[in-house]
Amino acid sequence: MAPTLRGKDNAGDFKKTYMDKRQKETFQRVYQVVRCIPPGKVATYGQIAQWLGWPHGARTVGWALRALVPGTGVPWHRVINAKGKISIASETLQRELLEAEGVAFNAAGRIDLNTYRYTGPVLIQED
Repeated sequence: MAPTLRGKDNAGDFKKTYMDKRQKETFQRVYQVVRCIPPGKVATYGQIAQWLGWPHGARTVGWALRALVPGTGVPWHRVINAKGKISIASETLQRELLEAEGVAFNAAGRIDLNTYRYTGPVLIQED
């Protein structure tokens, strides 16, 4: 039987497992909030982060949405940047999905946040 190794390699495995679990829980909270945005409305990455109590967490919201796999039922397309623009590579698909829900874009490709911004409520379940 091989001896149990202690040190850098095992610590790295523990850290990866812990971070994977923590990251999954964090991303699930983002998905829970995004599911609250109704058709025809949008929210910004920063707005979602604020709802979650993460004042500087807009990028985390973006990472969570980028990690989504197709068929999850999370309406990722309803999340845009603070300028009212789409900020992902699949801009055409996101725009089509939003327009199908009645969201209008101006000539510059922006959404009027005064008209389409979702302001709540959001339901956040605490574990």
